[in-house]
Amino acid sequence: MLRKNAVNRDIPDSIDNRELHPFAGAFNTNPIGKRKFAPKLSISKPNNDKLCKTVRDALEKAQVRDGMTISFHHHLREGDAVVNMVIEEIAKMGIKNITIFPTALFAVHDKLIEFVKSGVISKIEGSLNGPIGKFVSYGNMKNTCVLRSHGGRVRAIESGDMKIDIAFIASPTADEFGNCSGLYGKSACGPLAYADIDSRYAEHVIVITDNLVKYPLVPHSIPSTRVDTVVKVDSIGDPALIVTGTMRITKSPTRLLIAKYSVDFLDKIGYIKNEMNFQTGAGGISLAVTKFMADKMREKNVKAKFINGGITKYAVEMLKEGLTDSLIDVQSFDLEAIESMRSDKNHFECTVDEYANYFSKGCLVDKLDVGFLGATEVDVNFNVNVNTHSDGLLLHGIGGHQDVAAGCDITMITIPAYRNRLPIIMDSVTTVTTPGETVDVIVTEMGIAINPLRTDLIEKAKNIKSIPIMPIHEMKNKIEKITGKMEKPEKKDRIVALIEYRDGTIIDVVREVAL
Repeated sequence: MLRKNAVNRDIPDSIDNRELHPFAGAFNTNPIGKRKFAPKLSISKPNNDKLCKTVRDALEKAQVRDGMTISFHHHLREGDAVVNMVIEEIAKMGIKNITIFPTALFAVHDKLIEFVKSGVISKIEGSLNGPIGKFVSYGNMKNTCVLRSHGGRVRAIESGDMKIDIAFIASPTADEFGNCSGLYGKSACGPLAYADIDSRYAEHVIVITDNLVKYPLVPHSIPSTRVDTVVKVDSIGDPALIVTGTMRITKSPTRLLIAKYSVDFLDKIGYIKNEMNFQTGAGGISLAVTKFMADKMREKNVKAKFINGGITKYAVEMLKEGLTDSLIDVQSFDLEAIESMRSDKNHFECTVDEYANYFSKGCLVDKLDVGFLGATEVDVNFNVNVNTHSDGLLLHGIGGHQDVAAGCDITMITIPAYRNRLPIIMDSVTTVTTPGETVDVIVTEMGIAINPLRTDLIEKAKNIKSIPIMPIHEMKNKIEKITGKMEKPEKKDRIVALIEYRDGTIIDVVREVAL
């Protein structure tokens, strides 16, 4: 049986023997009960030797077996070697029917496809990027995948939706007792924020490092009190791909105009002021936004209270210049950000629980004034798609998109009006990731559309003459005069993935794409 949810999507009552709850609105679902599934109690003995010689030894000590759920984090991004390393060893041991629960998978993990085909992996609950998402889109996974936001993943663990049997923490530096840091070593990646919740709730925690140091490692992100075993390997990843050194501000006139419109709009409605705070990302438009924000803040002689999110050298430069009091870092995207965390006490790590967990007593996103976010598509109801492309292929994760949009005062979607001659504004997005009720402003090179729900912003913007401001339908029509209308992809009935909202309800489903 299918039921309509609050964004008019058909949601089944259950799937894979799991009862589903349709999305009821961004703030209409409350937590029930208490936190569940904390790991069993342990005792610490004198001369406790946690070191294992190999990954195989650590797996045997953890008593890995068929049907377990194992987790990974993605701070190593495209440079990660740990996920493939662990799954290959599990396959050699003859283990089957594993659920993997990563914070994200990337193109480097395309080797996992062969382990899905062979039955080693039977389910993936985590963000899918690139080849694995495409593989899932064509109906090749036995079980239904589940995608969650960063905050939604924390909520799922704490509430007992997911029980982690073994967590693998790829740590650029660790001591023999299990204290972990991402700030040092040849594979330094910055924070280990995504792995924090796994280390708290997993039944067994295995640290894998390529830089083993003497106890005590100080400072550390994850303490030895949560770690069962430590393994030293030759390499946990490729440093050249862990940190993307090629990140540059976009040179595209179109994308620069989008960034300029965004910052000018905020200035004209009075949001660029002392003690403001905002989140930026690491894409070309986001980097341009960060630069233009810095320029405007210098011009107005104002200082931000904090900047958070994925931190880059552009945010670090703002901290050094005194344009912000602090940087709150969940993920470092370049070497400058990592070095800043090592040397500047005003640049510090934040766990994902603190950052974005809706079922908590207070998360950082609720303190944000402005969030700059991207999209693959938006629609006339301001719903946003970040998971699939217009052809229906599941190629991206959610990240913190839902969390930031729900928390910050102004959510700005910065997006080109069309890509490859395909319009980005449509009557209804292919997949709803973030509901329109939490999205305030769409910014394209054609101008700005403000959500009609934000009558306060419309009132503040009514006298702006330097930026084209128009209803979303007008912007859509202008784009379609260039591109033509979008044709919907052909899909099958089978559901291949669930898109959870941050509260655990189902905001949309992804159906198998026809070949």
